[in-house]
Amino acid sequence: MIAMVTALVCLSLAWSQAGGSHIPVEINQTIHDLLRYYKSITARMLYMGGVLETYDKMIGQMLIQLPTSDPPTANAVANANGAQLSDVKTELRYILKKIQELKRHRFNEQQKLLNGLQALRRIQTDDVTVQSKALWELPWLYEEASSLSNNTKEERRRRRRRQAKRVKGHLRG
Repeated sequence: MIAMVTALVCLSLAWSQAGGSHIPVEINQTIHDLLRYYKSITARMLYMGGVLETYDKMIGQMLIQLPTSDPPTANAVANANGAQLSDVKTELRYILKKIQELKRHRFNEQQKLLNGLQALRRIQTDDVTVQSKALWELPWLYEEASSLSNNTKEERRRRRRRQAKRVKGHLRG
């Protein structure tokens, strides 16, 4: 998914940077629509990867918190849902396995990004060496973050202009 978005961005940039060539408005609009769509999908995939990670931890914790063996009365009388403790463990293990498979097969890239974000949280911000290195990196980081923010603002302005043109076109037609 992320590779596809990257390819679309590169293709878009290559077309827009091509000297002397003209990109028809329809193609340019289509590319921008696709980029917006895939950017949206990527954000949702990232969020869902985080949600699956949380469920993975929660169900794992539920398994840990279960008693290790059935109490004597549990064998004779099932709980209110009709399931015995061994059944509950089996069902939780099954759900946990399915969540882990889904994460591994469909959300691997998102998991890598989430792990990277978690690693950022573990940075020792009170360490003088880390603070010094951070200050050296700050100009580049600040410029990069500002550029991303500016690109987002510019895209919103373009979108509003396109929408205004469509409204004017509908009113005339």
